[in-house]
Amino acid sequence: MIVALVVACAFFMETFTGTVITTALPAMARSFGSDTVQLSLGVTAYMLSLAIFIPLSGWIADRYGARTIFRAAIGVFTVASVFCGLSNNLFELVVARVVQGVGGAMMVPVGRLVLLRSVDRSEYVRAMAYLVVPAFLGPVVGPPIGGFITTFVSWRWVFFLNIPIGIVGMVLVSFLIKNFREPQTPPLDWLGFLLSGVSLASILYSLDLAARGGAGATFAFVGLLAIGLAIGVFAVLHAQRHPYPLIDLSLFRLSTFSVGIWGGLFFRIGAGSIPFLLPVFLQVGLGMTAFVAGVLIFADALGNIAMNAAAPAVLRRFGFKNVLLYNGVLSGLALVVPALIGATTPAAIIFAVFLVAGFLRSLQYNALSTLQYAEITSRDMSAATSFASMVQQLCSGAGITAGAVLLHLAVLSRGAAAAALAARDVRFAFVAVGCIALVSLLFYRRLSADAGAEVSGHGIVRSSEAAARSND
Repeated sequence: MIVALVVACAFFMETFTGTVITTALPAMARSFGSDTVQLSLGVTAYMLSLAIFIPLSGWIADRYGARTIFRAAIGVFTVASVFCGLSNNLFELVVARVVQGVGGAMMVPVGRLVLLRSVDRSEYVRAMAYLVVPAFLGPVVGPPIGGFITTFVSWRWVFFLNIPIGIVGMVLVSFLIKNFREPQTPPLDWLGFLLSGVSLASILYSLDLAARGGAGATFAFVGLLAIGLAIGVFAVLHAQRHPYPLIDLSLFRLSTFSVGIWGGLFFRIGAGSIPFLLPVFLQVGLGMTAFVAGVLIFADALGNIAMNAAAPAVLRRFGFKNVLLYNGVLSGLALVVPALIGATTPAAIIFAVFLVAGFLRSLQYNALSTLQYAEITSRDMSAATSFASMVQQLCSGAGITAGAVLLHLAVLSRGAAAAALAARDVRFAFVAVGCIALVSLLFYRRLSADAGAEVSGHGIVRSSEAAARSND
C-alpha cells in the first residue's frame, strides 16, 4: 500500500492548500494593500482552473503515461506554490493560482488512476480508504494550522510548506510507480474539452456566487448556472456523437458506475455542506470559541481514520448494496443529528456524535468511490477517473452552496436580517441536507445483491468455503 500512501500525501497537499488559504486571506490582503473580498479571486481562480482541466486529465495520462503526468502535476503544483508564496500583488497571486489549479486538476484524478492500476480489484476498497483520509483531514487541520502559521510566522509559509512534500512526492513517484500508458491513444476531442471545461467552470462559479450571497448575486447565479447547464447539454450531445469523446457517457451502461455517480451525487451534495455548516452552528449558533469548535469538529476526522481499518471487513461481510442502503440511512440521519445539539449539551456527547458521524459518512464515501470502479476495465479507467473527479468537484461546490442557500432561506422565512442568523436556522439546514442525502437511497436499491462482489469480496469467501465443505 506504499503507492496508496504516496498518492494520499499528494491529495492531502491539494486539499490542505485549498482550505488553509481561506484563513490566510486577511493577512494576504494587508500585505498586498488590498481587501479580503478582492483576494478571494485567488480562491476562485484556482477553482475555475481545476474545473476546466480535470476532464483533460485522463486523456493526457493515457497519452504520456500516468507516472509521467502524476509526477509532472506534483511538480507544477509545487512550483506554483512557490510563486504563490512569492506573490506581491493580486495579479501575481491569481496567475500562480491558475497554474496551481492546472497541477491540481492533473494530480487528483491521475493519482487515483495510478492507484487503481497499481492494485488488484480485490484491493480497491482498502486502497480507496487511504484516499478518503486527505479529503477529511485537509478541511479540518487546514484552518487551525493556517491560522497559526499566518499569526506567528508569515502567510507565505502556507504555500512554502508544499515544497518539501512536493519534492519527496516526485522522488517517490519516480521510484515506486509504474508508468501505465495506453498503447494507442485516440485524437484529443478538442470541442468536448472546450464545452465541458466552460460548462463546469460556469456552473461552479455560479455556485460560488450563490454561496457568497450579496447584492446581485442571485441574478448572476441564475444567469451563469443557466449558461453552464446549456453548454453542458451541448457537451452531452457532442459526446453522444463523437467517436472518441473526452467525456465518455457510455460508462453509464455499467450499473455500478451509474449508481456510484448518481447516488453519490445526492449524498455528496448533502454531506458536502457539513464542513460549512458545523463551524457556523457551533460558533455563531451556540456561541463556542473557534478553538473549542475546532476540537469538536476534529472528532469527525478521527471517525474517518477509524473507518479505514473497518471498511474492507464491513464491505466484505455485507456487500455494497447492503452497506450503501443501511449505512446510507444512518449517515443521512447523522447529518440531521447536529440539529438536536443545544448550548447545554455536554462537549463529550457532541464529540462522540461527531466521531460516529464521521465514521458513517466516511464509510459511505468509501463504498461509493470504490463501487463506481467495480466494473471499469483498464482501457476505460482513465475516462472513469476523470468523470468521477469532475462530478466530485461539482458536488463539493454544490454542497457549500446548498448549506449557504438553506441558511439564507431559513433567515428570510423568519423575516429577519441576514446578520440575525440563529441556531434554529442552522438546524433547519441540517435537516434539509440530510433529506438531500437520503434521496440517494432510491439509486442504491437498483443494485443487485452481488454488485461489485469481485471488489468487496462479499459472498466469494462463503462460496469458497461451501465448495470446500462439499468436496470434503
